[in-house]
Formats: sequence, structure tokens, C-alpha cells
Amino acid sequence: MSGEAILAIDIGGTKMLAALVERARIVDERELPTPRDGTAEAWCDALAEAVSDWRGDYDAVAAAVTGQVRDRHWYTLNPAILPVPSGFPLAAALEARLGAPVTLLNDAQAAAWGEHRHGAGEGRDIVFLTISTGIGGGVVSGGRLLAGAHGVAASVGQTSLAVEAGQRVEDVAGGGGIAAAARAAGHDTDARGVFAAAATGMAWAEAIVARATALIARLVHDLQKLFDPDVFVIGGSIGLAPGFLERLRAALAGVAPPFHPEIRAAGLGKHAGVIGVADLARATFT
Repeated sequence: MSGEAILAIDIGGTKMLAALVERARIVDERELPTPRDGTAEAWCDALAEAVSDWRGDYDAVAAAVTGQVRDRHWYTLNPAILPVPSGFPLAAALEARLGAPVTLLNDAQAAAWGEHRHGAGEGRDIVFLTISTGIGGGVVSGGRLLAGAHGVAASVGQTSLAVEAGQRVEDVAGGGGIAAAARAAGHDTDARGVFAAAATGMAWAEAIVARATALIARLVHDLQKLFDPDVFVIGGSIGLAPGFLERLRAALAGVAPPFHPEIRAAGLGKHAGVIGVADLARATFT
């Protein structure tokens, strides 16, 4: 392929994004909520219906999904984020509906590649963190995306060393964890509401945001020691929430070289995953 549009799809715990991508340019896009009470087959049906008028505009499909991708099948890493049936044949399901060959990749890894190729970490070794409903990561080192033996390299939201025993990082600092902490404090709101309340000085919200920020700072500090990237690129609805990166930088201000991390906001925003997976698919089908 040489410049033709690729249909790129990003399936997350909250939303599904479909875009026609030419190189790093979004030609057109459609966004719809991920049905929480639906099935994987229903999600594929909804995506196919949403882009049915794009038939003939693309020659290949690239899908970035939360969770694990292995042998063209999809596995959940955290059913609370998205209850994917274990081993769902996603590539085949999309090919049957969209009429083109499908490339699959974990969404955070796809976004890491997009930011390395065309975003805030262009041409550099990066660790990418997406902090949203869940928390994911991707690493590009020496110009190579690290996928791992089982396709789950840098699944940082699943790590537990930085939190209490029995908890994962995303259980505390992800959107679901933040909302759960708010409910435990007597406030029925989501992560966006918690950040808004913290911005107005509400002590209960400030405590939740401070705990999440401290946890992510500890995670970043550890990842800097492990991978020694040129830069950390932070994305996701929480990662890019007003004031979060300033809080994160302040929490890491006392870390001395060589372990002091450089932190940047994602340059591609919500399009990092679709741009990244389209770029990798283009290489596959060229």
C-alpha cells in the first residue's frame, strides 16, 4: 500500500473510535459508546454499521483494543474495564463484516507507536502511558515497539508493586478506581467529577486525586529505572485532565538525574491509537 486510507478502529472501555487514516492524517472519523451490556459480536456489528458508507474507501483494517491480542484473538486483562470473552476471534469477526484484512494490536501499544512516529515522542525512545478508564502502556526502544512474548509488554495498569497487596495500579488510579473511591467517600460521581471537585478545593476529592497522582508518579519513577526512555508521553482522559500533568511533574520534581523523567502530553490526543495501528498495518500490507 502507498498512501491509501486504512480503516483504523480503537475499542476501549468507554468508547469505540473508527477513522479513515492516510499516513498520519485523519480523513474522517466516527465515535460511538462501547455498549456495556453488549457482546463482542454486537460491538463488531455496531462498528460495521457505523462505517458502512466507507466501503470502497479502504483496503485494510487495523484495530487497537484494550486487553491482550494473541494469534488474531482478543483476551481481556481486566473484565471490569471491558468483559471480553476469552479468546474472541476479533480479526475474523471484523474481516467478515468489513471485507478487508485486519491487523490487531493492544491499544496502548498502538498509541505508543503513533506518538513515536508522529506525536510528542517523534523519533525518540518513549514510554507511553494512557490513564483513562483503565491504565495501559507501551514502550518504543531503539526504534522498535516492544510487544513481548505474549503481546502484553508494558501492561502497567496490571502491575501491583506500587500499591497495596491485592490491588492493581488501575484499581486505584484508573477512572473506575477513582469513581469507586468517590463513592466510598459518599459522592456519586465519576473521575471527571472528582477532578472538577478537586479544582474547587473540595478536600475529599483532593485526597483522591493526590493518591492517584502519587501512585502514577511512583510508577513513572520505576519505569524510568527499567527502560530509561528519552521521554514519557502521557495520554488518556485522566492523563490529560486539567492540572494532572502539573501535579505529576511536581510529584517527581525531587528525583535526581539520571532517573528524573521528562514528561510530555500526548501530541495526537485520542487519535494516537488509530494513527499508530494504521501505521503498523500499512507496513504489514505494503
